[in-house]
Amino acid sequence: MTTITIASEGSVSRASAEPGGENLWLAPPVLRASTGWALEPAGLCRGPVCVPIPPGRQTEFVRADGAVNLAALARHRGQAAVHDDEGRVWVFGAPAEARAANRPSLEAPDFTLPDLDGRPHSLTDARGRKVVLIAWASW
Repeated sequence: MTTITIASEGSVSRASAEPGGENLWLAPPVLRASTGWALEPAGLCRGPVCVPIPPGRQTEFVRADGAVNLAALARHRGQAAVHDDEGRVWVFGAPAEARAANRPSLEAPDFTLPDLDGRPHSLTDARGRKVVLIAWASW
């Protein structure tokens, strides 16, 4: 087992897990303590939300020793997942239903940034006009 950092849905925790390729296996007590998810007869549950394990895919989600594949759950829920094996960090994005809830407005949040001369520009300054937003990151 390896101690890893898991960032998911607004929380960050450290957990003993067994990463392997694109899979992240956690013992049931560790899964519950670090994410709130638990293996129940109805599937993988957190509070009132249960995600049934798809028929014929049981071994993708749960091993014979009872370990649960958190990465398989994330993929099934439509969450983006990235991991850094060297840094032992796994990050899971928002599930598909949460992203869909934010889509109806298609409105970007307002922000203000300086141009190369230091003059501030806000997104709301362009209200009513077409704007192209370009995001760039060095990583």
